[in-house]
Amino acid sequence: MFTKVMTLSTQTAPTADILIVDDTPDNLRLLSTMLLENGYKVRKAINGERALQAVEAVPPDLILLDIMMPGMNGYEVCGQLKASEKTQRIPVIFVSALDDAFDKVLAFDVGGADYISKPFRVQEVLARVQHQLIIRHQEQQLLRQNKQLRLRNAELKKLEANLDAYIQVVTYEVRPTIADLSDGLQQLMDQPDQDLKAAAVLEEMDQVLARQMGLLDDLVEGNQAEIEQIRNP
Repeated sequence: MFTKVMTLSTQTAPTADILIVDDTPDNLRLLSTMLLENGYKVRKAINGERALQAVEAVPPDLILLDIMMPGMNGYEVCGQLKASEKTQRIPVIFVSALDDAFDKVLAFDVGGADYISKPFRVQEVLARVQHQLIIRHQEQQLLRQNKQLRLRNAELKKLEANLDAYIQVVTYEVRPTIADLSDGLQQLMDQPDQDLKAAAVLEEMDQVLARQMGLLDDLVEGNQAEIEQIRNP
């Protein structure tokens, strides 16, 4: 039985799907047992080709990847994963018996997130797995927040355009029309020998137009303030 490491990521471990890629059955069995006992979901692949097929079918949350395998080696697998928009953000931890500095540097150059040397220690593997899952969780949160911000910005841009269009219509079409009507009423009111009843009606109409003009001015001012708030939150 392996010791369980209790951290933030093991609290969410049941949602973490880990793919182990290794051509040695004993290594697959050891790593999978270790992870299963700590609450992770585990899938296994015995070579690079099957690993890519598994990732394409259902992208995992993290990949533990051996380097020296027949056919496609771990560097090539990681390179293909990082070349695809669908899989490039999946963290890859290399687990290999290669312990030379050149091999480790190459692992990071092709996109690896971490490197564990064989023979590995259980606590080290669990700690590094948990660390990468925390980073991935935080990255996914940031991506969701960025998406929400982009959608919000698009909505604000659309609202700004609608408000600006409304102001243009009111300023250059509706307001001049009301002003012309008011001028016409004023000319009628200025005519001599006007019937008192007709004069009263004209006066009331002029007051209505004046109130409408005031309302339009208030609306334009309010919309301009809202546009300014959108542009300078």
